[in-house]
Amino acid sequence: MKARFTGKVMVITGAAQGIGKRVAELAAAEGGRLLLVDIADFVQGVAAELREHGADAVAVQANLETWAGAEQVMAEAYKHFARIDILINNVGGTIWAQPFDQYSPEQIEKEILRSLFPTLWCCRAALPYMLEQKGGVIVNVSSVATRGLMRVPYGAAKGGVNAMTVNLAYEYAPHNIRVNATAPGGTEAPPRLTPRNSSEQGEHEKAWYQALVDQTKQNSFMHRYGDLDEQAEPILFLASDAASYITGTVIPVAGGDQG
Repeated sequence: MKARFTGKVMVITGAAQGIGKRVAELAAAEGGRLLLVDIADFVQGVAAELREHGADAVAVQANLETWAGAEQVMAEAYKHFARIDILINNVGGTIWAQPFDQYSPEQIEKEILRSLFPTLWCCRAALPYMLEQKGGVIVNVSSVATRGLMRVPYGAAKGGVNAMTVNLAYEYAPHNIRVNATAPGGTEAPPRLTPRNSSEQGEHEKAWYQALVDQTKQNSFMHRYGDLDEQAEPILFLASDAASYITGTVIPVAGGDQG
């Protein structure tokens, strides 16, 4: 039985469902002390379920698209655990799938706000604690959609996450802080408890989304989506001491698609 995270404090954002929830479950099984973050209230249920299985897990609801939300979360983590060893930045996701000329300015701003700023703000908010304790690990969840169809603003946001990852790793390596990212491809997951886009899909929207799905599978050498374990395990590897000589790296987890 692996126990890579025994005694280590891990902040996991976007932990209420999908990849973030699976990372939390696997990290808890390996002894991690977890602060789970999401804007949705059902993150409380995830933490409660982990506690029932003996994990040290607490949940915080916050809007990480704001600096105030990110600052609040890291302060809560420090208040509860007195340190932050690992930060997993998992908030983000495509809201709309459509040709770029169909995006309104408001939609473009929302895509960037959703998929770039939570990672940017959380890195900024966690760094003072990691600097004080003279070390830490950050794993950002990016995307291979930096090269893809029907989601230019989302791809731009994740391209920003990639650049941020490398620049932070370069800047903070002297302080014993590692920063890496995974770039997931398409991922099979249970239906979202809250949809990213609540607007009804017409024929055009359905066709655009199908084009995205087809391109994602075609670009994968394996011609399929991954599953939650296939995404969570590389994140946890980068977060673990086994990756102690890896920093400034974006690892595609997309069946051969490099993004």
